[in-house]
Amino acid sequence: MTLPILRPYQIEILHAVLRSVQARAGLTFSVEVSRQGGKNEMSAQLELLLLVLHMLKGGDAIKASPTFRPQALISLARLRDRLDQSGFQGVWKQDHGYAIRLGRARQVFLSADSTASVIGHTAGILLEIDEAQDVPSDRYSKDFRPMASSTNSTTVLYGTPWDDLSLLEQIKQVNLEAEVRDGVRRHFRFDWEHIAQYVPEYGEYVRSERERLGEDHPLFRTQYRLLPLGRAGRLFTTAQVVQLRGDHQRQRFPAGGIHVAGLDLAGADEDSDEPLAVVRPRDSTVLTLARVTWGSDPIGRIAPSIQVLDHFADVGTRHSALFQTLLDIIRNVWKCKAVVVDATGIGAGVASFLKSALRSVVEPFTFTSSSKSELAFGLLAAVNAGRLKMYAGADENAREFWKQMELARSAIRPNLAMNFYVDPREGHDDYLMSLALAVHGAQGATPRQATGRLPG
Repeated sequence: MTLPILRPYQIEILHAVLRSVQARAGLTFSVEVSRQGGKNEMSAQLELLLLVLHMLKGGDAIKASPTFRPQALISLARLRDRLDQSGFQGVWKQDHGYAIRLGRARQVFLSADSTASVIGHTAGILLEIDEAQDVPSDRYSKDFRPMASSTNSTTVLYGTPWDDLSLLEQIKQVNLEAEVRDGVRRHFRFDWEHIAQYVPEYGEYVRSERERLGEDHPLFRTQYRLLPLGRAGRLFTTAQVVQLRGDHQRQRFPAGGIHVAGLDLAGADEDSDEPLAVVRPRDSTVLTLARVTWGSDPIGRIAPSIQVLDHFADVGTRHSALFQTLLDIIRNVWKCKAVVVDATGIGAGVASFLKSALRSVVEPFTFTSSSKSELAFGLLAAVNAGRLKMYAGADENAREFWKQMELARSAIRPNLAMNFYVDPREGHDDYLMSLALAVHGAQGATPRQATGRLPG
């Protein structure tokens, strides 16, 4: 068996790191390679080469990943495979489940998780930080960077951009400034278009993802275009807000088709003697009603198109008193095929009642950091693909809707999760959340497939 052949951009990175290691230059490199572009393979072959070069004189190389299981273990398994393919099967040994030994040299795999104990290790050969955008800056500075200090070892941080405060972005900016001073390249960036020059099939796949998500979708922007996101910036660009605008009119009653709804419930204290509008001023219960049609997306997959047709909004009515009204609108007026209901906190009660009354039509949705992130990405994907349109007009509901779309913000977390919201000092996000829930509901309202045999 032979090792996978490295592409020119992988070799370029490997050579730069190897020169710094051999010269004891102590350089710090930042490496951004488009997702699935071969960064891990290059890293494994670099580790293999350094183990062979140091198997007689010894020393440790260290690679830290955001988690030990599965990320560090995946890297460890890849290195084992490359050692076997290079003829070292039966020669290398595994130490303590987290290190590979070849002669007197070791490659150590550690977790950068805050609960992992890493004190006492020295990166005498090389220090690698994998998925550096997910590693806290203070964790790197306090626990990992000192591992390379006593030996002036080379450091490499790999990953893809996220926000402008991530560890990878900070190191990248330092490296770019250093390059201007001395001309020594420290930052390497190869986006999807560069990789597609060598792997046409990869290019076809990424183009299909671009069609599916949209070029400015946070995941496509960071993972493939290698462009960072602004921290706590706007959820929608001006162009995306424009894309949301439809030319259909608001409909008070259904006029054919399949309908879905998203229900965001106003916060309230059911035991309070105060009306809801006093407890939470201007916070509304919002029901977004939409029509769903299906067609093929640009790469031939069936995808829903969503037209927002109407809003029901209420301020001041308690959930217990509002239940029958909501049930009537959903079941008898619009005959919705799918309804996604905010079941977080006090919303759980209404969601439970609606679920009992409407059964499989209702999906209770609990907001967590993970589920809300999925909701955000789904909403952005629908907007970017032109599959989501708001009715035309400028009535009170529409004005509040567009206000919230303009004010909507996003906050990016290091684990590729996104929060989205309207700053409470600027307004509410009830129309925004209701819209996102309706889009989520449309994904589950799949078109019925004909069954049975044709008469013949």
